[in-house]
Amino acid sequence: MLETDVLVIGGGPAGYVAAIRAGQLGRTVTLVDRSGVGGTCLNHGCIPSKALIDAADDVHSIRNGRDRGIEADVEVDFEGLVDWKDRVVRRLTKGVEKLCQANGVTLREGTARFVGDHRAEIRTDGSGDSETVAFDRAIVATGSRPIELPGFSFDDEPILDAKAALNLDEVPDELVVVGAGYIGMELSTMFAKLGTDVVVVELLDEPLPRYADDVTQPVAKRAAALGLSFRFGRVASNWERVDDGQIRITTEPAEDGTDEDTVESITADEVLVAVGRDPVSDTAGLEKLGVECDENGFVETDEFGRTNVDHVFAVGDVAGEPMLAHEGSAAGVVAAEAIADADPDPVGAVPSVVFTDPEIGAVGLTEAEARDRGYEPTTGEFPFRASGRALAADERTGSVKLVADAESGAILGGRIVGPEASELTAEIGLAVEQELTLSDVASTVHAHPTLSEAIVEAADCALGHPIHTFAR
Repeated sequence: MLETDVLVIGGGPAGYVAAIRAGQLGRTVTLVDRSGVGGTCLNHGCIPSKALIDAADDVHSIRNGRDRGIEADVEVDFEGLVDWKDRVVRRLTKGVEKLCQANGVTLREGTARFVGDHRAEIRTDGSGDSETVAFDRAIVATGSRPIELPGFSFDDEPILDAKAALNLDEVPDELVVVGAGYIGMELSTMFAKLGTDVVVVELLDEPLPRYADDVTQPVAKRAAALGLSFRFGRVASNWERVDDGQIRITTEPAEDGTDEDTVESITADEVLVAVGRDPVSDTAGLEKLGVECDENGFVETDEFGRTNVDHVFAVGDVAGEPMLAHEGSAAGVVAAEAIADADPDPVGAVPSVVFTDPEIGAVGLTEAEARDRGYEPTTGEFPFRASGRALAADERTGSVKLVADAESGAILGGRIVGPEASELTAEIGLAVEQELTLSDVASTVHAHPTLSEAIVEAADCALGHPIHTFAR
């Protein structure tokens, strides 16, 4: 029997980070994953999608560089691009394996399932072999899986989840994307830049429904310019093959029923279903230990990741929103430190980023949320069209907006829509975590010309003395 202090089930960003941190704190750790380390994020989601998105951005930039004096014909070998993406993933997974081993983590490939309060069985998929492990504490980090729509099974060849879409042999001529959340919008934009005709079907009335209009409008406008076509307020009801090898997708109004006049058909080569993700809380035998889940299957935890069973923790997507890799990693560190009695702080402000065009980054409170919490908020907003660095990069869409407490000047949150928003948001997150004020940020000299100057300018706007834009 294998014996370990900490058993980690799931090797994604939450699980492998928790395992490494527990190893650093002197615990013996066993990490089990059915397909090796990295999880969905590294192997099938965050990393491979961003690799292809970055390549698509390059293609689009070159093909549309005439205003900057650049003219070139670009051919895309999508199979070669996917091979390159796979090499990036393999390099990173090998790196994570070495990091785990360097920190004393024992790796096992297979499916772990609890069979007793301090026992689990590791079964190797396909072989029937099994191994029993005795543990003191356990961290469940089993992640999430894509939601299937009725009638749109991922087992059917033309029905794609995000993983399958990132491994196509060629760029489809026509693609229907069901869902205009961050996954749907990121991949829709990517394929459009590679030359695909994309139709997006969305149940609600706008893309990226978690964000306010001032965030979504620039993205929707750019998407339309790229040729994306939207069908808002509609659901995909079924599909069928047609004679020329394509498929026909039927959509219906979300609320008006199925009147014949309201049914619409769209033909495409494939359909990508990206309507959200469900927790994988049904594979580890949580019921054997009495671990409680909510009505949606998410494991219920406290701020340190501890479940109702004192020696069992849960982190990452399986523990609920926000279902973000970086939140899972942070929660993994907190759980490992709680197990080691290292007196951790709970996870702080978690940024959200969307790799659309333009990018989106947000962290902390919005103006409305600040007001709901009893603050009298003040805001400052600086447009990228007034940024020298943004204009030099031919990027003039979007802005930086800061939200602060009017009385103290403490920065409560902010959002960025524009170039490199995913990178720039970290500075706002640091300001929120360290309780910096508008004056603190405004007095910090930023290099020129850089995009980060827009954050200083937004602080100046909130303070009422903007330099490079007009006072509002």
